[in-house]
Amino acid sequence: MMIDWTPYFICLATISAFGLAGWFVSLMRNNVTHVDSMWSLFFVIAALTCYYLTKESNLRGQVVLVLVIIWALRLFVYLTWRNWGPHEDHRYVQIRQNNEPHFWLKSIYIIFGLQAVLAWLISMSLFGSINSGTPINLLDYLGIFLVILGFFWETIGDLQLTRFKSNPNNKGKVLNTGLWRYSRHPNYFGEFCIWWGLYFISMAAGAWWTLISPILMTVLLLKVSGVSLLESTIIERRPLYADYIKNTNAFLPWRPKR
Repeated sequence: MMIDWTPYFICLATISAFGLAGWFVSLMRNNVTHVDSMWSLFFVIAALTCYYLTKESNLRGQVVLVLVIIWALRLFVYLTWRNWGPHEDHRYVQIRQNNEPHFWLKSIYIIFGLQAVLAWLISMSLFGSINSGTPINLLDYLGIFLVILGFFWETIGDLQLTRFKSNPNNKGKVLNTGLWRYSRHPNYFGEFCIWWGLYFISMAAGAWWTLISPILMTVLLLKVSGVSLLESTIIERRPLYADYIKNTNAFLPWRPKR
């Protein structure tokens, strides 16, 4: 069966337009941190675009749309609340310093354009799921289970971290209880489950070729903007983290070594 790629390429246009709007906001604020909040909304835009441009509605498409919206809104609210304020996140301060002069102009592709393109590539599995009339099958249920597991794992991890940080007695300490006892980044593991779950739904629709989506997300979580980036400076800020690294898995949950 021939695949109509038109909805997927229109997704690139709608996502890019949203990214451009975010760039204009950054010029007014002199701050690009809000791109973190925009990240999950890129996927809502992609899913909605694909859904409304498909020739016929189907149950799988409706399920994927609901799952993506719930995941995205939760993450959007959490990151917006966490980053609220006039100060730019330290990661973006460093990027700004490394790309002066004229970072205000370079940020259109270094920050907003790059994230829009990455979101578009990762959203391929959403397109593969929605743009199919294949009946629901066992892989769909496996994928839905993984998405739900990942959603709750990520949400609980974020709640535990927020509660820990809100206690002034924990300043300088390392969270090593709850889900954080079994891996150093349970929130990233939850995200990993979500995107592999969405891929299984896409594969159930016959779109096995969307494998780039979970692989790219996994690389981002482990090697680019996730574990590697966070842990590159955290020991300087929290010396106790070195001992935490020795005893706790970075990503996959497992029993601590002691």
